[in-house]
Amino acid sequence: MAETVTRKRIEILVDTPLAPRITALIKAVDISGWSLIHVDSGGGRNGQWQQDDVTGAAAKTIVLVVASTEKANHLVDALVPLLDSYRLLLTIGDVQVVRGDRF
Repeated sequence: MAETVTRKRIEILVDTPLAPRITALIKAVDISGWSLIHVDSGGGRNGQWQQDDVTGAAAKTIVLVVASTEKANHLVDALVPLLDSYRLLLTIGDVQVVRGDRF
């Protein structure tokens, strides 16, 4: 089996128009890679929502990042001021990756 190393997986659920601001923060803390994943529907404390393809009013995106612990901590510090004002959902967990030198 290939050797693995532990890295941090960060998922940020954002309103789609905010995604460029989040990716700018990712770049600012020297994380080179991320993925944007479109979300069609969901639910939470304020009830259910569904993407409206006509207006895009409820469009949501998951920003997915895998990074070293140090860079992940810097990103979280940069995101904390936005959590309440933009109602972000931020999750962080350990993940095993192959080719850990890339993260």
